[in-house]
Amino acid sequence: MTVYFLHLVRHPVARTRISLSPIERSLSLPRTLRQVPLFSKLRDSDLEMLAPLLTQREYPKNRVIRFAHDPCDAFYVVLRGQVKVMLIAEDGREVVLSLVREGDFFGEMALLDDEPYAASVIAMEDTTLLVLRRDDFRRSIRSLPEMSFGLLRALCARLLEADNKIGGLMLLDVSGRVAHLLLELSAREDGYEITDLPTHQMIAQMVGSSRETVSRTISAMTGKQLIAPTPTGVRILNREALESAAGHMLRRRLKTPYGGDRTEPREGLESPPR
Repeated sequence: MTVYFLHLVRHPVARTRISLSPIERSLSLPRTLRQVPLFSKLRDSDLEMLAPLLTQREYPKNRVIRFAHDPCDAFYVVLRGQVKVMLIAEDGREVVLSLVREGDFFGEMALLDDEPYAASVIAMEDTTLLVLRRDDFRRSIRSLPEMSFGLLRALCARLLEADNKIGGLMLLDVSGRVAHLLLELSAREDGYEITDLPTHQMIAQMVGSSRETVSRTISAMTGKQLIAPTPTGVRILNREALESAAGHMLRRRLKTPYGGDRTEPREGLESPPR
């Protein structure tokens, strides 16, 4: 599929070097970086050493952060806000590969190779990023070897995510793909609540369908009492039914509040214990 980004316009970006007081540095930045797999095993003293290498950047809503085919030379951590990683087809259709939220990261491949970015990244709301340049990373990894293991863990997680996304697109219908996405979003919280649910249009771009089909699917799930709307998003009422719709691989991969391993499907659409 050929992609193009002619209608995306590059704007200047506000850049500031991180300047934190000792208290802010010891409490705020290390805690944020420890949420990132690449840095999760580093000691506080190592994180303090890493802090001066990070650059803080501010992006307003809808600002393009990276274009596809831009030089790939930096790793990004979302400090505040949310971004989407996306492709645009020749006919103008948008495909959202992932949503990256506060505490998450993107661009980790830049730390290893010199290939350009494969997709564009756009701020979905006012967003603050921490940026680590590849050259700075390569210099610091000599004194912080634990980062190399963190990078391997991050890459393994991305490969697993890609495998499941490809499998879902090939093996599941739209209902299964929507159920798959809802389970993934709920796994970021308590396994049932989904706050800040993406719009139906955004969900359609993430599962490879149309907004109308996604709206009908979510309406049908609501009517069957599989999910219920809340003031901030949706709540999953019948997790097992969603797992069944999403395929057995979700049962094996996603952590649920039930505990234990369940690799065999259960009959019926019984609700989880309250």
